[in-house]
Amino acid sequence: MTLERLDHVNIRTRNLQALVEFYEQVIGLESGQRPGLDSSGAWLYLGDRDIVHLIESPTAQSPGEPQIEHFALRATGYQEFVDNLNARGVRYRGNTIGEAGIRQLHLHDPDGNHVEVNFACEQ
Repeated sequence: MTLERLDHVNIRTRNLQALVEFYEQVIGLESGQRPGLDSSGAWLYLGDRDIVHLIESPTAQSPGEPQIEHFALRATGYQEFVDNLNARGVRYRGNTIGEAGIRQLHLHDPDGNHVEVNFACEQ
């Protein structure tokens, strides 16, 4: 398995529109296409890369407290990564988002932080 780059950061919010406006108007990102997911949210792009994913959540923390739900890494070598997780007894959940062309693995570090690792579907 080879890590290629940080893929994106996922942020929970109770106020989706305000965060979209902030990341567009203050930070300079652009709203763009988001796959049809079960939750409401927005993806913000830097050029052709979606780097901030917002997810609307009524259970988001109070303003001023961290809202990062997970961070995601882009990698190659899907089966090698899965084999390593299994060999180490690390629990994970996998899924595919066909329209985005990615296979995802979701796991948690020892402190409980959610880590997502994305692979191209053909891997």
